[in-house]
Amino acid sequence: MKVVILAGGLGTRISEYTKSIPKPMIPLNGKPIIYYIMKHFYNHGFKNFYVAIGYKGIVLKDYFRKNKFPWDVKLIETGQKTMTGGRIKKLKKYIGNERFFMTYGDGLSDVNVSNLLNFHIKNKKLATLTAVRPPARFGKIKLNKINNVTLFREKSSLDEGWINGGFFVLEPKVFSLIKSDKTFFEKEPLQILSQKGQLKAYKHRKIWQCMDTVRDKEILEKLLKKKIIKF
Repeated sequence: MKVVILAGGLGTRISEYTKSIPKPMIPLNGKPIIYYIMKHFYNHGFKNFYVAIGYKGIVLKDYFRKNKFPWDVKLIETGQKTMTGGRIKKLKKYIGNERFFMTYGDGLSDVNVSNLLNFHIKNKKLATLTAVRPPARFGKIKLNKINNVTLFREKSSLDEGWINGGFFVLEPKVFSLIKSDKTFFEKEPLQILSQKGQLKAYKHRKIWQCMDTVRDKEILEKLLKKKIIKF
C-alpha cells in the first residue's frame, strides 16, 4: 500500500530553519524528520512512499539521491504554491484506483498504522483520520457515539479536545472532492466528508507531536533521545 507524504509547504512558522531547507528536512538528532516518518511506516511493513515536494524540493532530491534506504521513494513535483489538497490531487495518476495512506511531513507519533488501516477497512468509509488530543492551541473535531466525524474545524485558538493529527487512510474517491491546486484538504474536502458521514476518526491517546516551532523541535528531540518514540 502506498504512503503519500506532503512535503512541499513553506514552513513559515519555523523560518529559523526553513529559510534554507524544507520543513521535512529539519534535523532531529542528526536525521531529518521525514526519515523518522518513513521509518515508522516501514516498521509496519509499508515501504512505497510518494512525496509531494514543492518549496526547496531540490534539498529532498539531494538527500534521497545520496542516501539509500530499504524502502522505495518517489519524489513528485507538485508546485511551489500548491495547497495541501492540490498536492494530493497531483498524485492521483501515481496512486491510481487504490486505497492509500496520507500524512504530513512535519509530525511524529507512535500511532499503530496497521491498526489504523484495519479500523478504516472495518468501517468502510471514504476517509479515516487519526484523532489526537494536544493542547487547545490547535483545531477541533467533534465525534458522535460511533466515532463519525460530525464537525471539522482546523486550528482555532478557541478550540480544545480532539483534533486532526494527520495519519490518514483515504479511498481514491476522495480525489473527486479536490477541485484545484488552491484547495486546502483540511477545508472543503474534509468538511464535505464529515457532512456526508464518510469521515471516521481513529482515536490515538498516546504520543503525537507536530513540529511548528523551534520549541516543538526540541520536544521531538527529547522524545527521540529518551526513546519515548522508538524507531
